[in-house]
Amino acid sequence: MKLNKIIKAAVITAGIGLTLNTVSVHAEAVYTAKEGDTYYNIATQYDVNLQALMEANPNIPANNIYAGRQIKLPGSGEHGGLVKAATYEKKNAVAEKSDYQVTAWGKTFTYSKEISVKASAYSAAAGENGKWGAVDYFGNSLKLGTIAVDPSIIPLGTKVLVTGYSHPGLPDHAFVATASDTGGAIKGNRIDIFIPGSPSSVSQFGFQDVKLYVIE
Repeated sequence: MKLNKIIKAAVITAGIGLTLNTVSVHAEAVYTAKEGDTYYNIATQYDVNLQALMEANPNIPANNIYAGRQIKLPGSGEHGGLVKAATYEKKNAVAEKSDYQVTAWGKTFTYSKEISVKASAYSAAAGENGKWGAVDYFGNSLKLGTIAVDPSIIPLGTKVLVTGYSHPGLPDHAFVATASDTGGAIKGNRIDIFIPGSPSSVSQFGFQDVKLYVIE
C-alpha cells in the first residue's frame, strides 16, 4: 500500500579530504565511499545523525552511492550544528532509556519505548513502489524486516520489534524490523510492512493495529 515514494535524498561532492581512521567530523569533511556503502552505515561509522548526513548531500540519490564517491559529512558552515545536535540526541536517548524488557521466540529484548501504530503492507510490485522500484529509502532491496515509517515519528534507521499482527507471510507473533523506507501515505502513527509475495497475498493484510517496541 505504499503510495508515492518520497524522492530519495542524495550527495554533494566536497574538496577537503578526511582520514578514514578517525571518527572526528569537521567542517567540509568528506568520506570516500567503498563498494556496498549506504548512508546508514556511513552515519553509523562516523557517529553522525542519519537525517543530517542525507540533508548535507542533497544532489545524488541514496541508491547511487558507489566506490570512490565523495560523501560530505555534516559539520559547521551551511549545516552547522547538525553534528552537535546528533550527538546530543544520541546521549539523551541513552540517558532516558529504561530497562524495559519484552520476550519473543524465547529471546529477551531490552526496549526504550512502545509505539502503537496502524499498519498496512506492501509488496515488491512496481505499482506499489514508484519509479525507484523495489528498493527502500536508501536504495537497498526490499526484504522481510523492511518497514516504511513517518521519520518524524520513527527516525530512519530505528530498529523495532513488531508485534500484534496476523499474516501468513510474516513470522509468527513477532519479528525485528528496521525503519528504512517511507511512503507518501505513511504519516503519523502509521507503518507499511514489506511482505515478500504476490500483491494479492500481501493485500490480505489490510489494516491492523500493531505494537512496536524500539530496541537497540
